[in-house]
Parts: sequence; structure tokens; C-alpha cells
Amino acid sequence: MEIEQEILGFAPDGEAVILYSMVNAKGHKLKVINIGAAIVSLEVPDREGKLRDVVLGYRMYDNYLDDSAAMCKSVGRYANRIARGRFELNGKEYQLQCNNGVNHLHGGPKGFQTKIWTSRVETDRVVFSYTSPAGEEGYPAELGCEVVYDFDDEGTVEITYFAGSDGDTIVNLTNHAYFNLSGFDSGSVLSHTLQINASRYLPTDSTQIPTGELARVEGTPMDFREPKEIGRDIDADFEALKIGAGYDHCWALDGYKRDHENHAATLYSPESGIALDIYTTQPGLQVYTGNWLTGCGVGKSGKPIESRDGVALECQNFPDAPNKLQFPSPLLKKGEVYEEHIIFRFSTRD
Repeated sequence: MEIEQEILGFAPDGEAVILYSMVNAKGHKLKVINIGAAIVSLEVPDREGKLRDVVLGYRMYDNYLDDSAAMCKSVGRYANRIARGRFELNGKEYQLQCNNGVNHLHGGPKGFQTKIWTSRVETDRVVFSYTSPAGEEGYPAELGCEVVYDFDDEGTVEITYFAGSDGDTIVNLTNHAYFNLSGFDSGSVLSHTLQINASRYLPTDSTQIPTGELARVEGTPMDFREPKEIGRDIDADFEALKIGAGYDHCWALDGYKRDHENHAATLYSPESGIALDIYTTQPGLQVYTGNWLTGCGVGKSGKPIESRDGVALECQNFPDAPNKLQFPSPLLKKGEVYEEHIIFRFSTRD
């Protein structure tokens, strides 16, 4: 593994913006940046052996500094939504910053995706670190986090999230990569096929907060148990799709076991022949079809990124789990270690 680092410039507060380029023995490339511990490009071979960059991203690094789309970043302290930004812990109620209407989303307006992370190379991996002080965005206790990127000779990306705290708190970390397996500049992903290892999804209210029900996907547009085109049912007359303006929902993964790497989903581009299998230790998969990407910035090709140019497949705990006792607990106790894994494994088909 060859890893190069480059200073692209400086943030307004003077911190260096550092890009890391990881190249494996076959020439596949992964580039990550210390703004939000983000993926900025990922080049893997198509069915003809030609490398294609399969994640969306911005042309200029400073777009990552002011980024409403959380473009391919690590988000937290709590990925997804918390109702009214409120939760109770150890008998005390906490009020978080609300930045998604009446709700708290992805850690708030200054969540982890907005931070310049400390970074280093450890042999064949890149490690990003960030310490969130007690009270940041309203969260209790100081939380120290690490994001580790491993990239092997088959082009597999493994992301490991670690966290520890000096007091009880909540945590839910994920990567917010937008994939387009035909190439980042190829337009809509609606012709991609998607299969999700889930027989239930989480219905929500009109503000996209889960009701607490785990509803069966059978007989609904939310059924991806067999591969189907993302665009086949995306505009169906179905309340959940009206609320999300398309897919922006969490599926409860079948076979979830704590600390077990479970197959979550398979994404496939018939045009390129590239398939992506996702594995995770997390209980849920949020699928977001980029319904609001228009206006987020200029892409790597020099053209504006448009809605549905990419799909985010976010392995995570369930939205609003701090307020839903029936959901997997997001509690991290003092002295415990949070550890979750996300694996992106690529292959090709004829």
C-alpha cells in the first residue's frame, strides 16, 4: 500500500486541510480528507478493467468546509434525527441544537462532519481523531473518536469507528458516502439496482421521526429484499415516499447481532458492471437517494451536483433511538469503548 499526503490549503481558522491518497497493489485508489474524515474519491475497476471514481464529491476543497449535504463524511455525535433535539439520560433531560426543522440531525449544525480532524498514517491505514468537548451541540460528557480507513489490494474499504467518553453519553457514527457506480459524473442513480437485507423498515411521522413501529416491507415500495431498480417505485403514491420526497428511510437489518459483521445491501450498476456489497456491525441502514442534492455545490467534473446523482447507504443505529426504548440502545457508558465497522466490497459482473 502506498499512501501519500498533500496539504491542499488552510481552513479559515488556519488549520491545514490534508488529503491522503491510498493506492493499492492493483492501482485502485482511495482518497480521504481531514475535513469531516471524508472520502473524496474511490476508484475501482468496471467490467472492462477501467477505473471509475464511484463517489460524489466537490471540485474545490473549500466546498467541504461549508457543506449541507455531509458529502461522504463521518457524521455524529448522533447520525440521523433525534425528535425535537431532546432526550433523557440518567434522569436528566438534554436539549440539543435543532437544525432540521424541529429536529436535531447528524449531530447538529456543527456536527463532526464540519470539523477538521487530527490525522495520521499508521503503516497501511489512515486514522482521523476528534475530541468533542462536553456540552458541544448540547451533548453530555467529553467524547473522543477515531475513524480508521483500511484499503486492501482487492479494493475493499473498511471503516472502523471508535469512541470513548469520560461520562455517560449517546453516540451513533456513520459514513455518509454518496455512491454512483457508473461514475461520479454519470447522472442519476435511479437505474441502479439495490437489494437490502431487511424485511422491516421504520415508518416516520411528517418530520421523519420514527413512530416506533417496525413495519413489514412486503407489498410496499419499501421492499428491496430482491434486487430492483431504485427508480421503479420511488415516485409511488405511498405516504413514506411523499414524506421523504423519495427514499430517505431506515431499514432494520435482518440477522443483526451486536459485534457481528452482517450483510446489509448490494448496489449494482448495469452500465458499468460494478457491484458494491456492504457489511456492517450496525443494526440499521438509512437509504437516502439524494433527493435534495441540487444546489449543494459543484462536483468534481465542474458541473453542479443534482438531486439523485448519488445514493447514500448509511450503516447506523436507528433514528431517535435515545427516545425509543424498543430500539437498540445508543448509550455509551463511561469507560466503555464504542466500536462499529462498515465494509464496502466491490466486484464486477458481465
